[in-house]
Amino acid sequence: MHRSTQGWFHVPRCRQARMPNFAGCRFVLIGWLLFLSPIAAQAAPGPTDVIRHFCGQLLDVMQHATALGARGRYQRLEPIVLASFDVPFMARLSIGPSWANLSSEQKRRVAQAYSRYMTAVYATRFDGYSGERFEFLGEQKIKRGVMVKTRIIKANGEPVSISFVLHDNDIAWQIRDVYLDSAISEVATRRSEFSAVLRTSGIDALIASLNKKADDLQI
Repeated sequence: MHRSTQGWFHVPRCRQARMPNFAGCRFVLIGWLLFLSPIAAQAAPGPTDVIRHFCGQLLDVMQHATALGARGRYQRLEPIVLASFDVPFMARLSIGPSWANLSSEQKRRVAQAYSRYMTAVYATRFDGYSGERFEFLGEQKIKRGVMVKTRIIKANGEPVSISFVLHDNDIAWQIRDVYLDSAISEVATRRSEFSAVLRTSGIDALIASLNKKADDLQI
């Protein structure tokens, strides 16, 4: 019995016994990778996926615009805007150099006011449905991000180009700017609007102005 036990530890046999175990581990590992890969893909949607989801939600709000009313459209769009847009980033670009001089609390308040105003603007712009549809025209790599080109086809067949600029902020792909007709930057427009208020009245006045506009647009 003792000799038989010693025989199992003979080097050649030990190697032969290990090889099938190693192969088995390899197949298990491959199986886990195949099982997990679809989950990983779903957990990290790409730029076009983000825009498809946003436009789909926007279209749904348009289709139910009358029943929802201005306030209802705002409530439906608010979480969608917060998830799809990098609001603090857009607020910082819209404020410009004076952002660096703001306190953490001021930055939080202006980002919140910016998000409320932006949501109210979308709820006002997309306030009805007459058969419009979105078309997705592809991605274009740009400096520090990706541009997703889309267009909305109006009921009369007229196309309106809307290009979304997204960047990967280590959390997800989020929108950092929107170009209408490939020329008019939303962030640049906001920066132009904000500059006069900031210059004459300061950040608190801008925050109050954005919140008031957001409230007025929901009526």
